[in-house]
Amino acid sequence: MHQQKDDYIPALGYDRLTPLYDSLIRLTMPERAFKHRLIEQARIMKSHRILDLGCGTATLTLLIKETHPEAAVVGMDGDPKILNIAERKAREAGLNISFDRGMSFDLPYPDTSFDRVLTSLVIHHLTHENKVRTLNEVHRVLRDGGELHVADFGKPHNALMLAASLPWRIFDGFEATADNAKGLLPEMMRRAGFIEVHESARYMTLFGTLSLHVARKP
Repeated sequence: MHQQKDDYIPALGYDRLTPLYDSLIRLTMPERAFKHRLIEQARIMKSHRILDLGCGTATLTLLIKETHPEAAVVGMDGDPKILNIAERKAREAGLNISFDRGMSFDLPYPDTSFDRVLTSLVIHHLTHENKVRTLNEVHRVLRDGGELHVADFGKPHNALMLAASLPWRIFDGFEATADNAKGLLPEMMRRAGFIEVHESARYMTLFGTLSLHVARKP
């Protein structure tokens, strides 16, 4: 889910590159490790309704449903072409998952619709304004006591990760990525009304530090 203002831009910038997305992530990230950790820390229960925000090709969405088959899982993304890939993957896996088209900063759901919102490699694409709007929207659609679980680029924690972060910052724009690179996401979550905000894990990747964060709605 890659956008600069309010217009949707495909995950890798161009529609023709969308089929390469899964392969790129597998090659450059410890994908299964951090996504399993994200799901594990969410402590999903059978009765929970889960939103994968900016689900992309649904790698995380499918993993949530495979791990917790009795939970209701919804994937949402703004890119209709990437949603077609997500729906096909769910059908081929025989998994009952709902997919919706929408933008993270204007969620198409009523208040208190979900127990958990998980999102992976989405927030760094957003402008500062739309990061704020997105966090406010997530807070709105979560039930009381619900949780937000985020996997995204964070503040580089050593010189190697600082150097590695330059390509994605150049690609997505230094202005849009500044909040992540400065480690400001936790404070932004608190300003949106979340409590118990903390970084739960950190990974070194070819594109810099990947951080996992937890936040709870009171």
